Amino acid sequence: MPPMTDLKSLLPEELETFFGAMGESAYRARQVFQWIHEKDVSDFAQMTNLPLPLREKLSRTSLVTAATVERKLVSARDGTVKFLFGFADGEKVESVLMQYKHGNTVCISTQAGCRMGCAFCASTVNGLKRNLEPSEMLEQVQAAQRHTGRTVSNIVLMGIGEPLDNYENVIKFLKLVNHKDGMNIGLRHISLSTCGLVDRIDRLAAEGLPVTLSVSLHAPNDEIRRQIMPIANRYTVDELLDCCRRYEKRTGRRTSFEYALIRGLNDSPACAHELGSRLCGSLCHVNLIPVNEVKGKIYKRSEKVAVELFTKALESYRMTVTVRRSLGGDINASCGQLRAEHS
Repeated sequence: MPPMTDLKSLLPEELETFFGAMGESAYRARQVFQWIHEKDVSDFAQMTNLPLPLREKLSRTSLVTAATVERKLVSARDGTVKFLFGFADGEKVESVLMQYKHGNTVCISTQAGCRMGCAFCASTVNGLKRNLEPSEMLEQVQAAQRHTGRTVSNIVLMGIGEPLDNYENVIKFLKLVNHKDGMNIGLRHISLSTCGLVDRIDRLAAEGLPVTLSVSLHAPNDEIRRQIMPIANRYTVDELLDCCRRYEKRTGRRTSFEYALIRGLNDSPACAHELGSRLCGSLCHVNLIPVNEVKGKIYKRSEKVAVELFTKALESYRMTVTVRRSLGGDINASCGQLRAEHS
């Protein structure tokens, strides 16, 4: 029996090809695309403007990916909602819906697990199980809306997994979620986080997709970065920063540098000044994140005074610096923790 075709992962032109092979008109593809992406319908029986024989045939030959909610946690402090979603093969991923003044942001996963091996991250604990399909990324966005009644206006690809390690599927997801006949979420409202795959960042810059690049830097030099991020053995800090400048020049988009502050490792004023001297003059923003303490990991978050001194030192280089506001702290909203509990 041939495998079922996942229609949620198909772009409109691919749907037209699919329906054409069935002897159906192109407008059927447009109808189904709108049912799936704009109306969030996954049951063919509910696609009532399709003839009944076609709906029955689609049920035999294709599917529309839908996730089950394995767990849903709601923060009593700030309304943050954390989901553990399950897919048909039993793999589970996390998504977090956060409320800001400018709208609702959903943080989604791009892989089930991760093979990047960052020493302080819960997502890498059991390694990489598999890549997520475009439909499974999109389903996290739709399901977050479906189960909260909140409209998502911003997306961050900063959950479990390294987005650029699942390059083709991530690019397809971006095109699907941005499509005018679907969710129509602007690419400038989407941030993609990477640990620094230089070759893939260059490739992304050439795609013409104006997403915000968010780079997990976490150290001002190679010596410290190699202690906590295996990718630093492939690319130096200088190579990574040069790549980010190429991205900025080609896209006109500001790079956001994520910097997890780890007590006694990378949070000294000397580290701040070294970082400031490296980034000075770049079109960038630095987001400081007191590291989330993960069970089984040795790293501790920086003391409040250390965060303040680090911030002040960086600001002396006339760059935009923020300290990430902790959301969902009462529900372990940082990525990987909930999945690890259920693996």
